[in-house]
Amino acid sequence: MTLHWLDALIPLGYLLAIALVAWQTSRRVKTPEDLFLAGRGLGFGVIGLSLFASNVSSTTLIGLSGAAYNSGISVANYEWMAAVVMVFAAVFLIPVYLRNNCRTVPEFLGLRYSQAVRRYVSLWMIGLSVLVDTAGSLFAGALVLQVLVPGVPFWPLVIGLGLFAGLYTVVGGLRAVMVTDALQAVILIAGSTVITFMVFKQFDFSWAAATARLPEGHLSLVRPADDPSMPWTGLLIGVPILGLYYWSMNHYISQRFFAARSEDHARWGAILAAALKLLPLFIMVLPGALALSLYPTLSSGDQVFPTLVKELLPVGLRGLVLAALLAAIMSTIDSTINAASALVHYDFLYPNHSPRKELQSNENRSKGAASLPKARRLTVLFMVLAIVWAPVIQGFPGLFAYLQQMFAVAVPPFVVVYCLGLGWRGATTESAWWCLLVGHGLGVGFVVATQYGLWGLHFLETAGLTTLLCLAVQWLVSLNAAWPEEPKPERTQDRVLLWSRSMLSMSRSYGLWKDYRSQLTVLLVITALMVLIFF
Repeated sequence: MTLHWLDALIPLGYLLAIALVAWQTSRRVKTPEDLFLAGRGLGFGVIGLSLFASNVSSTTLIGLSGAAYNSGISVANYEWMAAVVMVFAAVFLIPVYLRNNCRTVPEFLGLRYSQAVRRYVSLWMIGLSVLVDTAGSLFAGALVLQVLVPGVPFWPLVIGLGLFAGLYTVVGGLRAVMVTDALQAVILIAGSTVITFMVFKQFDFSWAAATARLPEGHLSLVRPADDPSMPWTGLLIGVPILGLYYWSMNHYISQRFFAARSEDHARWGAILAAALKLLPLFIMVLPGALALSLYPTLSSGDQVFPTLVKELLPVGLRGLVLAALLAAIMSTIDSTINAASALVHYDFLYPNHSPRKELQSNENRSKGAASLPKARRLTVLFMVLAIVWAPVIQGFPGLFAYLQQMFAVAVPPFVVVYCLGLGWRGATTESAWWCLLVGHGLGVGFVVATQYGLWGLHFLETAGLTTLLCLAVQWLVSLNAAWPEEPKPERTQDRVLLWSRSMLSMSRSYGLWKDYRSQLTVLLVITALMVLIFF
């Protein structure tokens, strides 16, 4: 596909806008708190849009439409489940994170269990952020751009994408990342909506005509137990586990909560993001599913997105969608490298801080200027590492398989350790270690057994089973604790390490529609209706 000059001009304008935002925000970056927490001063609109954009990567745009083309809309279960999980985060996790003034997600585990547990989990999250999320987005982004702009070599694309995203992240920090994410979210939604409109236009906007030639069950969210893409058993016990980790315990997502100016804004931002996560079914998944009627002979689902762009979009709109693709790539890369750098900085280099915000602020003013260059060098280091690692992914059977295997190993014990630590006073440090080590051992064992044909369960079912085993391990070890829990000096009256019903309250009284509890109720009702319609 040859790009018209106008189609090339729009993405260039988008890149220029991103660079200008980074330059503007760079003048406000004086301390690591500015670089990694945006000075804890952002409102719910930026938080919600940033949560959405940082999740929608190039793999999402290509993967959702491709999976819908191959096996139907069941892939959208990941999307609507995110809305449900975000409600969990708004109710249970956000108040605990913010009332303890946490700077990273693993910091909560350091307070609840031990600093060793904190560092172990942080190491895993750093590896996942750099080697899975960042490198995976670079790899997928380069491949897709090669399809849309033929003739461009793979390596220069990977290096160019990485350096550009790394540069404005180093300069502008999390504020630049989140403000540009908000812009990118608008472009993503606009570009995806344009493709959806053009697909339906091919059927004269007739739902009956669009669905007449689709296979039975192609537009059903809930699939049989033997479905190879998403069995209903995996939807029941696997998707919620992966979603719980991704949307409430994964630092590169939860980092946005820490940047909120208040607990209320963090909750509103989570609910806004949850509402936006209902859109992909309609503007990313359904176009891919309906493309089966338009282009039934495509050799691969990965060709759906570039084919729709090439065949259906006129000059100008192709440039908008290309800008949306760049937005998807950048929004994930900038988020993950900033998060990985924050994890090293706070969990390893500067792990101690005051539980009270005013003391934390004073410490940052006195020490921040000296540690800021080191924090920026970390970001550069991780960007280089991701660029070097991205081509290694070519050795795996496929990008989706690569992502599945990595997260199937890591996620289940994290979910158990966090949830039991949050809700059960009896969970001990010893039990957390047993849960993490046994869980990750099982995960590696299941992956190896699957590769040699010795394990046949779907990866979602495997994730659910591993979670249940981890839950049993931590519960039993806690009941028979061999290591007495030592008093921890950080567990003072300034810390609130267990969730309680008092955390349901808001900081002040609002009207009905500003009350997050009313908002999440409406959101859950809409989500339930959507699932029932496409059941």
